[in-house]
Amino acid sequence: MNKYYIETYGCQMNEADSEIVCGILENQGLTRTDLLEEADLILLNTCSVREKPEQKIYSRLGKINKILSKGKNPKIGVIGCMAQNFKGEIFKKNSIVNFVLGPDSYRKLPEIIKTHKKHVIYTDLSKTEVYEELFPSRNSGMNAWITIMRGCDKFCTYCIVPFTRGRERSKSIEGVLKEIENSANKGFIEITLLGQNVNSYNYKGKNFTDLLNEIVKNKKIKRIRYVSPHPQDVTEELLKLHRDHYPKLANHIHLPLQSGSDNVLKAMNRNYTQKHYLSLVKKIREYVPNMSITTDMIVGFPGETKEDFKETLRVMKEVKFDTSFMFKYSPRPYSRAYKMKDDVNEEEKSKRLSEMIELQKEHTLFRNEEYVGKEVEIIVEGFSKKSQSEMMGRTSSNKIVIFPVIDNFGEIIKKKTIIRKTIISTKGVTLFAK
Repeated sequence: MNKYYIETYGCQMNEADSEIVCGILENQGLTRTDLLEEADLILLNTCSVREKPEQKIYSRLGKINKILSKGKNPKIGVIGCMAQNFKGEIFKKNSIVNFVLGPDSYRKLPEIIKTHKKHVIYTDLSKTEVYEELFPSRNSGMNAWITIMRGCDKFCTYCIVPFTRGRERSKSIEGVLKEIENSANKGFIEITLLGQNVNSYNYKGKNFTDLLNEIVKNKKIKRIRYVSPHPQDVTEELLKLHRDHYPKLANHIHLPLQSGSDNVLKAMNRNYTQKHYLSLVKKIREYVPNMSITTDMIVGFPGETKEDFKETLRVMKEVKFDTSFMFKYSPRPYSRAYKMKDDVNEEEKSKRLSEMIELQKEHTLFRNEEYVGKEVEIIVEGFSKKSQSEMMGRTSSNKIVIFPVIDNFGEIIKKKTIIRKTIISTKGVTLFAK
């Protein structure tokens, strides 16, 4: 077995897990290929947050079967959250799948490479696995995903993460710092700390702010981000760090709201109220007035009335989020909400989602227009996707900025350079600088 091929679906945690998997395989002497037909091992790292990604995987497996029907016969594995959720059912629906690995079982890959068994399942959840001392395989780039904790203890009723990724456990501060230093030595100047509830980090009594206080000391790292915090665990100590270490600690916080209705929040088991959330937003902006706040929303949760939906829109109008990830509720097997009556029909869900999206577009424009005429710090990420005469970068507040390829000194701006530019206009989610 010489070459492996991997596709990743879902969230940043899956992206980070794929990097761990790549590191494990390359330590076994395998080389990554981007050509599926060349691979001796094919992996699909899957998501199970909503139904659509699952159906996409089954469809993809069917296409892979057709592609490989006249070629070699590689081992094929489904890994990640969908693997954990459906286990042996995947074999029944797809005869080409050889093994199924849950998110806590990636250390089993060397064993699987050598086995001749037709079907292998490893889906035991761990109370301790954080993949300490396993360095991810990454291509040189701007941002390195650094997983600092795994699992979740919140048990939101719509979510299956505690059942697919287990309970919360955190990597040691020493382990996190070592991975960051390793990434910095490979040329990464920005990191994003990852966790299902990243600010719930707790290792032997050391919390998230203790960890951040150590990370900011690394002079090679120019910008620090994290996703996703839980509103319940955002502390004043964290906000003080944002204030005191800007722009190194990015002035951007992703703060999932999910719903603005207290009735729906209670049904979701979110453990905060509309009042608490709004007071937290107020406090964030007191400490960091220019903080970019983004969020997640679910429309059509079981029991959500038109009045509940109006409450969500009211919160949106008060906060004016910079951007938002918005979804229709999708019942997930094994979640507590799966047993609730899905009583908002698809037509109404679509209608509410469309209204929410249009409102968010207004708010995104409003927030972006606040930057026009202001000078901002940008880390250059490369050429614009649309034109080689333009380059793009990102602000500390996670705004994409497009600007001319030639700087004021007549030289081409290099990738990873930190520059300052004045914003002259905005369109959609993008800022433009001169």
